[in-house]
Amino acid sequence: MSITATPTAFSPEGDGPISRETLEQLDNAPTSREHWKIMFISGMGFFTDAYDLFVIGVVATLVTSQWHIASYQKSLLTSLALLTSAAGAIVFGRVADRIGRKKIYGFEVLVLAAGAIASAFSPSIWWLIGFRAILGFGIGGDYPVSATIMSEYANKANRGRMVSLVFSMQGAGLIVGPLLAIALLSTGMSHDMVWRLLLGFGAIPALSVFYLRRQLNETPRFQLAQMEAKDADKKAKEEGKPTGMRGVLADRRLLRWLIGASIAWFLFDLVYYGNTISSPVIVKLVAPHATLITQTAYILAIFAVAAFPAYFLAAWTIDRIGRRRMQTGGFVMIAVSFFGLWLIPSATTTVAPFLILFGATYFFSEFGPNTTTFVYPAEIFPVRVRTSSHGIAAASGKIGAFVGTYALTSLLPRIGFADTSAIVGFVALFGAIVTITTLPEPKGQSLEELTEEGERLPTSAVALGLAHSRGVRPPPA
Repeated sequence: MSITATPTAFSPEGDGPISRETLEQLDNAPTSREHWKIMFISGMGFFTDAYDLFVIGVVATLVTSQWHIASYQKSLLTSLALLTSAAGAIVFGRVADRIGRKKIYGFEVLVLAAGAIASAFSPSIWWLIGFRAILGFGIGGDYPVSATIMSEYANKANRGRMVSLVFSMQGAGLIVGPLLAIALLSTGMSHDMVWRLLLGFGAIPALSVFYLRRQLNETPRFQLAQMEAKDADKKAKEEGKPTGMRGVLADRRLLRWLIGASIAWFLFDLVYYGNTISSPVIVKLVAPHATLITQTAYILAIFAVAAFPAYFLAAWTIDRIGRRRMQTGGFVMIAVSFFGLWLIPSATTTVAPFLILFGATYFFSEFGPNTTTFVYPAEIFPVRVRTSSHGIAAASGKIGAFVGTYALTSLLPRIGFADTSAIVGFVALFGAIVTITTLPEPKGQSLEELTEEGERLPTSAVALGLAHSRGVRPPPA
């Protein structure tokens, strides 16, 4: 059965009656052209996220030479957008739960594009930092809404794959970023023009999907939840039980998942963003005599060989391996790789062993927690608080990214790459422990099966203001 095969099935291109049978049909429908269309539309924001994640390191190097900025200004330039991303994730996530995914979807890429274009025309460092903050707000807003839209449309068997593929668009951004930087630097044009073009390009992919995002209909799961919410909220009020996010905080099981998803994302982004944005500095420490073009080529090689294939390997195996196993194993292997950079003397002074070990950190990031921290909160929380919960977890990640970026740009010149790698390795190990002790395994279950398990707890799904308490359940997986 296709996603549009029957009158009760939901198509993103046409309205129809929404019922529990609609959700069952979505869960059992094969992956169709409509699923791939939604994946592409949702994923383009993450292309821009990853593209910008890389180019800001090159831009910071060029701007430092041009404007002779202070070290704290450079740190703010590379990290402030991450902090405003946290605010964007919370705001857009909350709004999408209150008024719907459709009504807000697309405006986050407008904010992103406005920040990118304005950054390209910045007259001074403080203007550039401010415009980067606007861009970060838009990037953060894309996380909860895009992840949730894909998860709520996807079928049960391939939900992890489709949500992962949305995120895997980052891989393309990581490749295009250094390629464009090398191309522009090779032309001989002024460095002032190079960094402005690099920043301005980030607006193009975002603007290309604005219209398509505005054409998507509301997800059937949110529509059904809104239809049934009145009765559920009334019953919860009569029983004196909290609803919405207060219900999540009152439910020990959901609270544990929210804390686990948030801390794991915080720890991972602390490791990942700090090293990625600092990658030009790291490569310069290992190959101090290489030109900026050569250093960028080294980074491109790492991304192309280690990171890019791992995104798609994760997407194609996550529904078989499972989220928890992939995230735990990824954290452990990231730690092992960084411990190698710490303990092997030649690893931070010789290009070949450095590329192998540093590349391994990227492979097991994408084939591990970089993918799964994005997928988890799109699955394990009830529909009426799904984007809010995802926004909280994503915001925690962006705060970790801010801390990691600011800390690593300060630590690297002071204690060196080897000792910094030791710190990062222990952070990754802690991420594995958090995953094992706090997070469930969602594979093979429908979104309703995951959230309706709460009905057996003292604080039921009804207490969260959901209609799931009516006892109508989809067939077992």
